[in-house]
Amino acid sequence: MYAKLIFKNAKRSVKDYLIYIVTMTICVTLFYSFLSISSEYYQPDIGSEYDFTLLSDGMKVAICLITLCLLFLIRFVNHYMLRSRQKEFAVQAIMGMEQKTIAGLFFAETLIMGMISIVLGIFLGAFCSQFITAMLLTSYGKDYALTWTLFPDTILLTIGFFTLSFLAVGMFNTRAIRKTRIIDMLSADRENDPELKKSRWIAAASVLFEIFTAWALVAGINKIVFYYDSRFALPVKIMFWGNIFVPAATLIWSVWRLIAKRKAGFYTSLPVLSGFSVLNALMAASVPLFTNKYYLSWGTGTINQYMMFILIDLLFFICALIYLTGNFIVAWKEKSPEHRYHNENLFFFGQIISKLNTTSKTMTLICITLALAIFLFIVAPILTGWASGYLDVRSMYDVQVFSRYNNVYDEKYLPNGDYEMITGFLAEHEIETAYDCTFHLYLPEKADFDNRVKYDFPIAAISLSDYNIIREMLGYEPVSLSENEFTTHWQSIAAEEEKGSFLTEHTSVITDAGELTLAEHSYYEEAIGETVYNSYTDVVYIFPDGVCEKLLPVMQNRYIVTEETISYSDALELEKIFTAEYPEQTDAGVSFGIRLSTLQINSTKAGNFILQTSMLYGAIVLMVICLTVLSLQQLLDAGQYKYRFSVLRKLGVEEQRITKLILKQLGLWFGLPVIVAVVAAAVIIVYFIQTISAEISAYIGSGTLMLQLGATAGILAILLICYFISTWILFKSSIRNTGRTE
Repeated sequence: MYAKLIFKNAKRSVKDYLIYIVTMTICVTLFYSFLSISSEYYQPDIGSEYDFTLLSDGMKVAICLITLCLLFLIRFVNHYMLRSRQKEFAVQAIMGMEQKTIAGLFFAETLIMGMISIVLGIFLGAFCSQFITAMLLTSYGKDYALTWTLFPDTILLTIGFFTLSFLAVGMFNTRAIRKTRIIDMLSADRENDPELKKSRWIAAASVLFEIFTAWALVAGINKIVFYYDSRFALPVKIMFWGNIFVPAATLIWSVWRLIAKRKAGFYTSLPVLSGFSVLNALMAASVPLFTNKYYLSWGTGTINQYMMFILIDLLFFICALIYLTGNFIVAWKEKSPEHRYHNENLFFFGQIISKLNTTSKTMTLICITLALAIFLFIVAPILTGWASGYLDVRSMYDVQVFSRYNNVYDEKYLPNGDYEMITGFLAEHEIETAYDCTFHLYLPEKADFDNRVKYDFPIAAISLSDYNIIREMLGYEPVSLSENEFTTHWQSIAAEEEKGSFLTEHTSVITDAGELTLAEHSYYEEAIGETVYNSYTDVVYIFPDGVCEKLLPVMQNRYIVTEETISYSDALELEKIFTAEYPEQTDAGVSFGIRLSTLQINSTKAGNFILQTSMLYGAIVLMVICLTVLSLQQLLDAGQYKYRFSVLRKLGVEEQRITKLILKQLGLWFGLPVIVAVVAAAVIIVYFIQTISAEISAYIGSGTLMLQLGATAGILAILLICYFISTWILFKSSIRNTGRTE
């Protein structure tokens, strides 16, 4: 009998379960499609030079960790279903059914709907996984053909994860139904939330903000004690003192407000406090921005610390802005009778204010989460484009051997060999070479050998003949120099201002072989790899061969281009053999390294794909969570406020004006968190792009970046519009439904 009742209730309530089924199907589809490429049955044809194990293992870990966020969404959707059917449960209890039985029936219904979602999601996921496969093969430069395959291990993992999730959430729902009183079920849809002024969450957020502000003040004092120099440029001085005065002013004002204006209440100080959070964020943001520009010597720990301060300031500003918006609506209603009593505005204010306390906290969380999702969407292609462009520079040669003298303090220990074991390995494995160049890098003056100051290492020099061989390997035209001339070669990441300033100050250079003057063609900037430069430098001198013969060689490199790509297994073996004979650092202090393009491309492409798919998957999951919460929150309100809208109709309000009223209400609840999130994400993204503008220019390109940003913005806009329109339609349908009495 109970089985028939379960299926009858499920069939009768299929409309109520529609949002549940759709949401769960989306979750299952995303999970299966992204996880499918980690299946042991998934064997894409990416070539012998690639190893797929690293990618599949990394994807499985990343996707499973991110999917834990879906537990919150499953719990929230179930809570929505529970709230929307409480009156029905109360009627069943009044008719004599035990609450334990009611809970069991509801659990069985949700489990059936969950199973339907799993089946639909797996089949849709099999289709969507084709896009993931296409993205994977495209990243490896391979052709893509449409295939339809279901992977047994991924199916079992998907069914197991979501079944356990449904069981866990079902237990909470069962417990909630059994402990809820019948009278509470009957009146649940008539209860308003507590008054706005009783909320304490913003006070707690402000206390945390003050604590972090005090930490920022201590950090600012510490930096000025240990790092300040009166010779710094004016912007750097402002950065140092601003990170003391602004946090100090924030704390002093807060203490004064607490003492002198105690009766005025805490909440009246929020506008000024939010303004201070903006100033604090600006001062903190100048630290990472000026570090590279002015070559400040503090480490990554300081950068990470001030990035955290920026994040805290931004989070508090969002909290304050959302809360103040609620207070503004309340004040507007109380102090503006002409607006309060205009048309249906009194009804509109009542709708908004009655839910303002709960929704202000919810909207704040949604706003922060949406900002994170937008940031992930935008940053994913930037980071992967950066890594891909950087890969092109790092893996220009099939075999790239290099050395460093950073920890060598005696000239007799400097490297002076030709890495002959590599020649033997290539011959043994019948790997033909197209180009092979072993060369030294020299110091212009021998006295510079003892200079080991970070960011002030001497610029190394390469002989003209070796430089031209490298250019020939890469397909560039050779260069020529007169006997007493020199020229320079720059990394693509170097800024134009840096090049211009350096060349203006170095029209000549003193060497152990005499003075050289800058050639008419003063610099070249084609990509030739990054191991040709000395540590912490972006430029290398090109000297005539005769000059280099009189200089001290401090590093020895070898670049090889093979006729065919080295297989992954051979590359792995060569790296192992080389590392055994030439360790990363010898007892004499010489550092050796080997880069094989096969291994670099394999690890970078795998890492890029894992990073990109993880960030996109995480962004989609967060976006779905936020938009689903917004949508369900409004649909639940529609059920609660059905009676109120029916009263409007009885008072003679036209349907067109009711529709406009609904649009205003949804526009506020959707628009406020979305707009604030977009603005906050835009500020973060602009700042992020500004800090890595050189890398974007060198490795991605402004045009490509703008296309990526435009495509991402378009996708986000489509998602938001679809969710808003769907919610609007369902909301109108719900308040028109008169099948149940209120």
